[in-house]
Amino acid sequence: MISFVLEVEDLANTRFALSPLHETLLSLRVLQDPGLSALHLPWRRSVLGGLGALDTELLMSLVAQRRTLPDFLTPHPAGFAPDFEEQLAVVRRTPPARVRHDLILAHAPDPLPGALHAATEGDGPVAGLRDAICDLLRRYWETALEPMWSQMRLVLEADMTYRARQLALGGARLLFADMHPNLHWRDGTLSIDKMISSHRVAAAGKGLLLVPSVFAHKPAPPVSPEVPPRLVYPSRGVATLWEPAPTAGATALVSLIGAPRARLLGLLEEPLPTVEMARRLRVTPSAVSQHLRVLHAAGLVTRARDGRQVLYRRSALGDRLTAGA
Repeated sequence: MISFVLEVEDLANTRFALSPLHETLLSLRVLQDPGLSALHLPWRRSVLGGLGALDTELLMSLVAQRRTLPDFLTPHPAGFAPDFEEQLAVVRRTPPARVRHDLILAHAPDPLPGALHAATEGDGPVAGLRDAICDLLRRYWETALEPMWSQMRLVLEADMTYRARQLALGGARLLFADMHPNLHWRDGTLSIDKMISSHRVAAAGKGLLLVPSVFAHKPAPPVSPEVPPRLVYPSRGVATLWEPAPTAGATALVSLIGAPRARLLGLLEEPLPTVEMARRLRVTPSAVSQHLRVLHAAGLVTRARDGRQVLYRRSALGDRLTAGA
């Protein structure tokens, strides 16, 4: 078990952030072991064919046998949504001693893989290994994740909107209630069960950073207790990420209202916000808003405010029209 002891000031400093570098490292787990998440099999199949030119031995050695990752490769996001290059620049500045320490700690008690053997040598070879890892991660990011990052980001931002609402409605207890079965909040302590290591970290005014992740299959705190409290957790909505865009409805319905609006009606069997519809249809939110205005004016959809967002759903007339199609 790993526990974070959070005082009132720490809860006040709790914030969310996105981290493309975290996602890059966590995606390596799925490449290494597809059994971790069947949801990502379509992504994995699409990526594997493009890795031929990369040093996959070094790439896969970054994930230890017990699935831990070196902390220096997942630095604290400096802001809400740093870009990949900004985070990678932080990694490039990591002192060789820290690189050596984190690689050994992540793989312990197992020895370092052969691809990481340079970490046991002097500062020069360690710095060279660090730079080689950074160059490799950039190429992997460009191949495997950057083309999908805009869709992934919409999923992650939707999760943060939901979590912020949970916090507003029920405080920390409700915020952590449905993040993952291994997470428990009690008496000012957030505990993460079924961890490989065990330690207790007093936040002591440092706050808690929450990072939703598409590729995390369970909560992932830092390996070292010396790192400021951070929790990467599985995001909601991942199951929809790799689904193909919906096809247009029946010919008659498409002829009547057009293919984009027919696809929207097909989605609105459940209440959805504009950004989620845009993500699923692979279009901009402004394009969705234009069609929704027309559908609402025609009485085919209803809308209701839920906190800061507006949720749309098919009206009874929209249901009949869709069912007839």
